[in-house]
Amino acid sequence: MKAQWIEEHQQWQKRSLLGKRYVYIWADGIDFNIRNEDDRQCILVVIGVTDTGTKELLGLEGGFRESELSWKPLLLRLQDQGLKEAPELAIGDGTLGFWKALAQVFPTTRVQRCWVHKTANVLNHLPKSQQPKAKSALHEIYMAETKDDALTAFERFIKTYDAKYPKAVECLSKERDALLAFYDFPAEHWVHIRTTNPIESTFATVRLRTDKTRGCVSQDSILSLVFKLVQSAQKRWLKIRGFKRLGEVQPFPRTVSTVR
Repeated sequence: MKAQWIEEHQQWQKRSLLGKRYVYIWADGIDFNIRNEDDRQCILVVIGVTDTGTKELLGLEGGFRESELSWKPLLLRLQDQGLKEAPELAIGDGTLGFWKALAQVFPTTRVQRCWVHKTANVLNHLPKSQQPKAKSALHEIYMAETKDDALTAFERFIKTYDAKYPKAVECLSKERDALLAFYDFPAEHWVHIRTTNPIESTFATVRLRTDKTRGCVSQDSILSLVFKLVQSAQKRWLKIRGFKRLGEVQPFPRTVSTVR
């Protein structure tokens, strides 16, 4: 069975993507507590939204610590499979490896940092006594009704915490544009594109299955197992809210993406 899964994953990686358009993509590196021959396994995952609103598993490969040299071959493989039209927006955490690779392979794709990851990073620079109030202040930014309101809340956070907790403010403010990019897209899509939740929620279930794996297994075996589990989960994925507005999402007037 494992040999069959490995073959299916390898064939899937060669499938044609000619004529496909993915408006949004989510990317993340998922660590698994499974020992293999080399090191703790990291699976690089890309999920995309087609122009009809359907979410699809787009890329899945083994990687090493989410490095640029791990992400770049995955993105180049997608190009080789026929994905010529760059996604309009990529959503991920602050791992620089993915963003450096993205800028080289799909330079026009805009950047959106995940608010869940960023919130956790900012709170790490604050004492526990301040975290509940700060979390609410961050929530006011990314849940604002308009981008102008979000900018106002952003500035309010900076003025509130800059004097006593400059590291928390720096962690937030250095990625202002990448955190607020989602406001330039249809409002119905905001709930989907401000976090990497489509990946996180799927892999919470996948981890429950892989946690039962014992002993040392090969990288190919891990990949094929995760591939089959995600394929099964994909059957239950729903279209994104407001998918009929995906046609309104046009290339942003810029020439290159910037790693912030």
